[in-house]
Amino acid sequence: MHMNIINLDHMSANPLLTEVQEAMIEAIRKNYGNPSSQHKLGDQALAALDKARDSVTRLIHATNPKEVVFTSSGTESVNHAIKGVALAKADKGKHIVTSNIEHNAVLRTLRRLKMMDFHVTSVPVDSLGRVSPGEVEKAIQDDTILVSIMHSNNEIGTIQPIEEIAKITRKKKVIFHTDAVDSVGVVPMDVEKLGVDLLSFASNTFYGPTGVGGLWIRRGTMIWPLLDGGVQENNKRAGTENLLGIIGMGVAADLAQRNMGSRIAHAKKLKAMLLRELPNYITEYVINGDPENGLPHLLSVSIKYIEGESIVLMLDEENIAVSTRSACAAGALQASHVLLSIGRDFADAQGTLVVTFGVDNTEEDVLKFLSALKASVRTLREISPLFPKSAAAAG
Repeated sequence: MHMNIINLDHMSANPLLTEVQEAMIEAIRKNYGNPSSQHKLGDQALAALDKARDSVTRLIHATNPKEVVFTSSGTESVNHAIKGVALAKADKGKHIVTSNIEHNAVLRTLRRLKMMDFHVTSVPVDSLGRVSPGEVEKAIQDDTILVSIMHSNNEIGTIQPIEEIAKITRKKKVIFHTDAVDSVGVVPMDVEKLGVDLLSFASNTFYGPTGVGGLWIRRGTMIWPLLDGGVQENNKRAGTENLLGIIGMGVAADLAQRNMGSRIAHAKKLKAMLLRELPNYITEYVINGDPENGLPHLLSVSIKYIEGESIVLMLDEENIAVSTRSACAAGALQASHVLLSIGRDFADAQGTLVVTFGVDNTEEDVLKFLSALKASVRTLREISPLFPKSAAAAG
């Protein structure tokens, strides 16, 4: 039955590509050694680990594979970057700068640090969801040890001016981390060009397995391990590596790099079609994010007078998967902090859908979605206390 589901929620779940599946199945049969063991089985496992690390290093255009640390997820990578720097630099200062629209992995990590007497300045964003480099510069103090600004936003898709912010952090000699979980493998990524010191990413964003992530740590960056134990991952993360997942991630990284151009073109075509056709199906909506500078496969739309969760459930009945916000925040009843930060009011923020396209989507999927959306919106507006009934005929 699930084979007929139209997945327009590629932010929270991507299918494993066939090549990734095959590599992992082969590894289940052959690669059961521990990369840290000093014998042939261990050597074989280490070779597979190194090969995957090389692939991931190429994907982010890093120069040294030793700077890539494998983790269990994007969330762990973010935690490692922020807590690791905070613990390593606490004697220099306890001030951290971030933005108002970060993912919960950043927000909750910083909340934990506040309980340990760190203090945080959060800079606002404009109506497109962009952070101003000038605001970041103003927020930096003498005791600032870290700036953490996401590369792209997972709810509205806006890509941040990371290179410009990095010039400021370098000048001020402050460590700069970017949460690039929703960007790596989706848009071109070059850590050297960006100028950041730490970059978090995750395998499932680019059709690799879940439960694997990575943290790029520029050589010379002061950071403590999050996990203590053995000397795995160049002494940066203790614990036996998830070799099967990492092998899958390596193959997915190679494919992402090879096919990025065609994937972006495909996503842009579907997104343009959706934007073009939307006014023929529903009225009174607002598009969120930066139309010029955003993720190619993401479209966020706030539909007036109705509630996003209800549309998601109605579309699910039609076997169409969309999101109303980040999967990590789903189930939280409050409005999205991201949408409130860009100036949406509470009601509009509650009526938001996030559509993300993937390699498996077609133009037919877009039309089926629009048709189901039209019916859902009409039904929900008929029962909405907010909807002006005189407009009901317009849909």
